[in-house]
Amino acid sequence: MSGNKIIKFVFFDILRSKWLLTYTIVLFAISSGLMYFSKDAAKSIASILNVTLIIVPLISVLFGAVHYYNSKEFMLMLLSQPVKRSKVFWAEYIALAVSLSAGFLAGAILPLLLFGLSKVLVILALSGVILSFVFSAISIFFSVLIDEKVKGIGVLFFIWLLFSVLYDGLLLGIYFAFNDFPLEKVTIFLTLLNPVDIARIMVLLNLDLSAMLGYNGAVFVKFFGKFTGIGISLLFSLGWAVIPALIALKKFNRKNF
Repeated sequence: MSGNKIIKFVFFDILRSKWLLTYTIVLFAISSGLMYFSKDAAKSIASILNVTLIIVPLISVLFGAVHYYNSKEFMLMLLSQPVKRSKVFWAEYIALAVSLSAGFLAGAILPLLLFGLSKVLVILALSGVILSFVFSAISIFFSVLIDEKVKGIGVLFFIWLLFSVLYDGLLLGIYFAFNDFPLEKVTIFLTLLNPVDIARIMVLLNLDLSAMLGYNGAVFVKFFGKFTGIGISLLFSLGWAVIPALIALKKFNRKNF
């Protein structure tokens, strides 16, 4: 069986999932509601960004983990055939990330197109898609690493909580604890270790809403500037999508099912 056939089968299997349908409907309802009440494109995009930074990583890690653990028998069946492990792995990852990206675009971005297509909307869409790929990769990595379903989902929920909720607070704590030292480069490095912060900065730089950048975002922009900052953000976002997937593939190739 070719890799493309496996991807197609897994992709359409995921599309039939009630999780994905619910995810799309919820995002569509939130996006449509925010657009209706704000009547302003910039405010709507900023509000959708905040929703995206919370919901997209959460659904990606949880849905990705549930899908992986529930697909173990299917993967075992494929691996009993003359099919390379790498083909099975990439089929699972690509189908998962693409289906989640499609759900995000249909739910969150489609209503905003009524305002018209703009550069900021494209960046928001790109950020949501990248976050879907990033957290799908993280989800598969920990699912491959941890055999127990409940434990794996628990770890992934903590990863989401850390990146989406706790991380900025930890950075502020470091800043107040060591504010007598030059922390700009350290802050930039720590910001690049969080894919959620990278996505937020990338969109806000195009919205010119400096008040929403926060301390780490302001330091990031001050150090790199607007255009270089966007390029750095995009580069590290892609790295977050690729590197965990490659490490997970290495673990998957050595795993005893």
